[in-house]
Amino acid sequence: MLRYTLRRTLWAIPVLFVISLITFLLMHSIPGGPFDRQKRLPPEIMANLAQKYHLDDPLWKQYVDYMSGVLFRFDFGPSYSSTSRTVNDIFRDHLPISAQLGALALAITVAFGVPLGVIAALRHNSWADYSSMLLAVTFVSVPSLALGPFLIWLFALQLRVLPPATWRGPEYIVLPALTLAAAHVALIARLTRASMLQIVGEDYIRTARAKGLAETLVMTRHALRNALIPVTTVLGPLFAGLVTGTLVVETIFAIPGIGKYFVTSISDRDYPVVMGTVLLYAIAIILANLAVDVAYVLLDPRIRYQ
Repeated sequence: MLRYTLRRTLWAIPVLFVISLITFLLMHSIPGGPFDRQKRLPPEIMANLAQKYHLDDPLWKQYVDYMSGVLFRFDFGPSYSSTSRTVNDIFRDHLPISAQLGALALAITVAFGVPLGVIAALRHNSWADYSSMLLAVTFVSVPSLALGPFLIWLFALQLRVLPPATWRGPEYIVLPALTLAAAHVALIARLTRASMLQIVGEDYIRTARAKGLAETLVMTRHALRNALIPVTTVLGPLFAGLVTGTLVVETIFAIPGIGKYFVTSISDRDYPVVMGTVLLYAIAIILANLAVDVAYVLLDPRIRYQ
């Protein structure tokens, strides 16, 4: 396992290089620049800005300088739109907020999605199955753009048990986390149900029952562990997407996360913010997939990595 982890870590280096290069070329191929405005600045000021941020250098030199700063100093460069802060400052101030929101949403997703799927599978074609899947379909059909305001209206304005928006304490994370997790709970529930229904019909499940093992032990030790393998596969990239910010939920609840900075940086041509966010997301995906591969071994002892 150690050799496999080391090999995967080394493979991540060329993957990150390719991602960074493609992102860099795509950004600079889009018409316009970071300092283009409706009212165009004088040529002298544009030249000074280009010289200050080295935008007048050849593209290859801009890319090499940027990646050198990231690799050797962990410096993602200055922000063109927030001139008083660097990209590192933006990440330090806003990424932990998105990470907290995403981590809680993921915990809610697993805590509710997996049990709903298991109950639906074990009570196949019963009222519990139909109720669980009806709830899952309802959640996945309602977009967060509609669910968020509804939760604000219900819990903040009518019941007055939770605050409606902003980010000032633990109670402020509940509504956005529920909004963010709702659709993912439905996805995990449906996936768990389908996987469990397939597993419970396998020969080794019938063998375990024929040996006289308790039904609870058969379901937890044999069926559920194997049914969680496809669920774990989905949770990997889902984790990366949740912890790196979601624009819609952060906008609805006025959360100062990293999501809105990433989206606005694209329209503002804020190249360092775009590059830094894409690289962080890529690193999160790589680490999440590596954790998924490790989880495979824990869930199924038959899986071995050479």
